[in-house]
Amino acid sequence: MNFYINQNISIHTLKIDSISNSSVCQIGSAGIIKPLSQLFNTGGFTKPAPPVIPPQAIPYVPLVEPTR
Repeated sequence: MNFYINQNISIHTLKIDSISNSSVCQIGSAGIIKPLSQLFNTGGFTKPAPPVIPPQAIPYVPLVEPTR
């Protein structure tokens, strides 16, 4: 059985907050979505990144004890 779907989609704004290797953004219908994952070293890095040192500054929002 074959299905033929005709669509007209108009997108004025599309905001994507984050993308990861397993993200899928589908607009409209798809019979098959084939997974594809690619990793690129575009910066030419040869060593691991240094460890993250947490900041020792005072937080921007003062935290208070919650009331019960």
